[in-house]
Amino acid sequence: MEPFEDWPWLVWLVGSAVLACTEMLTGDFTLLMLAGGAAAGALTAFFLPGMILVQAIVAVAVAILMLAVLRPTLLRRVREAPGYRSSLDKLVGSNGVATSEITDGHGQVKVDGEEWSARSVEPGMTIASGEKVEVFEVDGTTLVVYPVFKSLGP
Repeated sequence: MEPFEDWPWLVWLVGSAVLACTEMLTGDFTLLMLAGGAAAGALTAFFLPGMILVQAIVAVAVAILMLAVLRPTLLRRVREAPGYRSSLDKLVGSNGVATSEITDGHGQVKVDGEEWSARSVEPGMTIASGEKVEVFEVDGTTLVVYPVFKSLGP
């Protein structure tokens, strides 16, 4: 029997390649671990054609093992690399616009084309809707902002 007569291994392999390529868009290694599981499923399908349940069990087991063991290690190494800044950290210092009034620590801002929950740097400070703001820090998924005043200089 020729290996190309039984095609399920090719389906697993294509699935693995699609997951691995899609991982390049996310960068959190989850899809890469699933791609590893699918590759294990492809290998199992190549050597055990027709045993779909065994292929699926191997794929799931390998993916879970990789998610539990390999992914945390890879994430730690990437985050400890010199110069690493998460996408949230990169927002600090960015300018945006208040899309709703920010009062008592609650409001909305638009920064880099995305809407974010926001609160002002100082409790009790009110920032009007439409006012330009700068991101001071990120607190979870809330941006801590302060108003940017235009300079009166020359």
